[in-house]
Amino acid sequence: MDAERKAIKEMCLRLLARREHSQKELLAKCRVKNFVKQTVLEVLAELAEQGWQDDARFVESYVRSRKQKGFGPLLIAQQVRLRVAAEHVTPLLDQDAEESWFELIMQVYKKKYPQDLMMTSALLSPQELAKRQRFLLQRGFPAELIRTLFAHLIHNKF
Repeated sequence: MDAERKAIKEMCLRLLARREHSQKELLAKCRVKNFVKQTVLEVLAELAEQGWQDDARFVESYVRSRKQKGFGPLLIAQQVRLRVAAEHVTPLLDQDAEESWFELIMQVYKKKYPQDLMMTSALLSPQELAKRQRFLLQRGFPAELIRTLFAHLIHNKF
């Protein structure tokens, strides 16, 4: 094994020891170090074959991490597409039941607006309601899920 291949492999293994990385991320980090692209691709293929690197495992880990931080399916999907080659994107977001996304949006809303525990969204001004909807949209939740949340809040109290 020549020196460049060894350096690439050591760098990739060091990065993978810290957290999961996609092939696209590893390639970009190796390109910053001015390694030859073809050599990097060969080493990445070898690492994937040995099970050290797996894009599906990366996507699963990334989705779980972003959900724990309170981000919605639209933002997570966009971020995954930036980090993983298109042919490796798995439909993990679709596998999650809509109930789990509703539970997540409810948790995010409760955390951001704990003072609303005793009032319904029907009491909010149109400006405040729009502000809260924008917040949830920016977190990556689809408009339909946001409408469902506010309908639930109007008919039920937390």
